[in-house]
Amino acid sequence: MVSTMKMIAAYLLAVLGGNTSPTADDVKNILESVGAEADEEKLDFLLTELKGKDITEVIAAGREKFASVPSGGGAIAVGAPAAAAGGAAPAEEAKKEEKVEEKEESDDDMGFSLFD
Repeated sequence: MVSTMKMIAAYLLAVLGGNTSPTADDVKNILESVGAEADEEKLDFLLTELKGKDITEVIAAGREKFASVPSGGGAIAVGAPAAAAGGAAPAEEAKKEEKVEEKEESDDDMGFSLFD
């Protein structure tokens, strides 16, 4: 059986191909073209959830929800609100400092190279 992500990908391929409202047969045909079989129950659920919706609006709503999910790393969480508030300059300074540090590390090759 095919995973849900593969069915979503097949649905999106159908939309990209110009079919704004793909049917179960459309999705199945795409999956069969790559040797996969659709899980009827999951496919019916997917089509029910997307029926009558514009896929670009669904994707945009998903991006908004995903943006609010913490992604780990304190630097990202702290830097994002500062940039949104117009404090992009400190973030740029931090990037410049990181680049300088990287150059210093790369100069320390102990006198030999892997490719000499």
